[in-house]
Amino acid sequence: MAIAPRSHTGTLIRGALLWLLTLGLAGCALTMGATSTPGGAAKPLPHFDHIVIVVEENHSYADITSATDASYLASLIQQGAVFTDAHGVTHPSQPNYLALFAGSTFGIASDACPQQLAGPNLASELIAHGMTFTGYSESMLAAGYMGCYDDTADQLYARKHNPWVDFANVPAASNQPFSNFPMDFGQLPSVAFVVPNQVHDMHSGSIADADSWLRQNMDAYAQWAPTHNSLLIVTWDEDDGSDANHIPTLFVGAHVQPGKYAETINHYDVLRTVEALEGVSFTNEAAHATAIADIWQG
Repeated sequence: MAIAPRSHTGTLIRGALLWLLTLGLAGCALTMGATSTPGGAAKPLPHFDHIVIVVEENHSYADITSATDASYLASLIQQGAVFTDAHGVTHPSQPNYLALFAGSTFGIASDACPQQLAGPNLASELIAHGMTFTGYSESMLAAGYMGCYDDTADQLYARKHNPWVDFANVPAASNQPFSNFPMDFGQLPSVAFVVPNQVHDMHSGSIADADSWLRQNMDAYAQWAPTHNSLLIVTWDEDDGSDANHIPTLFVGAHVQPGKYAETINHYDVLRTVEALEGVSFTNEAAHATAIADIWQG
């Protein structure tokens, strides 16, 4: 029996179908890839009842992870997610605090005081969405204090480390001394910043001093957080002055999958993550940053 000649039209149709199938599979692969982060597969973001962010000072990732006198920080690293490629955004201190709190350095390149700034920030966005914010600064003289330093010779409190006081849209009642940090953690605001004084944040004191302060003042919350839908973030404003500005950053608490994560992050990414976790609008450069999405338990 004679075999009918192959239809040129049929060959074209089959080729077109094969091309569309290949394109479709490639599109699926691209879509799947978009749900991943450099640190691994993305997972749904949880919502937290309380987030506490502690800001330390002026030490690099290597300084902290190799320290022999930071046993408490070492234990937090074991309990949580530690980012091996986290960075400050600039030097010196003040613009980094602003970046972490409001998503911009506002063109500030010094620690000059006071600053009077306007615009959206983490506190204003939380308040606009019916949530709460408080910043707790150790050695600050009183609630709502606007001065640049405390009145001691050592100037343990410094306004350059307190960005929320720079914004008129943040209520004075949100600016509290650390002595008012609640013992009942259920009374914490939705998001809190904790800024140790300049001895206890490693600025003018040792790593060991800061480590001991964290153990005494934050460990109870760190142990409470995993069973109370709460999160502790410990980060540094900047490193020891290098161009790399490589800092430690770690997350400990509910929903966190412990381990080391290699994606590159900075203060804008951390702020974007906090805003995403709480479901508020993204502020300034945080709107262009990436939320951390791979550390959460499925």
